[in-house]
Amino acid sequence: MATLNPYLSFRDNAREALEHYHGVLGGDLQISTFGSMPEMGYEPSESDLVMHGALTTDDGMVLMASDTPSSMEYQQPQGVSVSVSGQDAARLRGIWDGLLDGGTATIPLAPAPWGGEFGMLVDRFGIAWMVSIDQAQ
Repeated sequence: MATLNPYLSFRDNAREALEHYHGVLGGDLQISTFGSMPEMGYEPSESDLVMHGALTTDDGMVLMASDTPSSMEYQQPQGVSVSVSGQDAARLRGIWDGLLDGGTATIPLAPAPWGGEFGMLVDRFGIAWMVSIDQAQ
């Protein structure tokens, strides 16, 4: 079985973002730094930056992220959104509220013409999110 999950890139603030997402989504957060993998060849000043981070929630979501080292070009993500959906309205509204803290709603979470609720936001780290609360079947 293959797995598809978002992998976010940051410049120097992946740890802050992952810790925020951990607070919003819960679960288990594992972080490896460039300093923990010296064979990778990193700038010593970047040893505390995130080489790989993985957040795995109790309900099966997986979100990964890393810092982009200064030796590589970095561009802020654009044209991509991370989508979270399901029927657990209380959980999804909590996720919406947590992601919106310090961010901007581009489409407020509200009833959608196709049923349920839908909203879009850009979080405090510049990551675009979509939250969809499906109607109970």
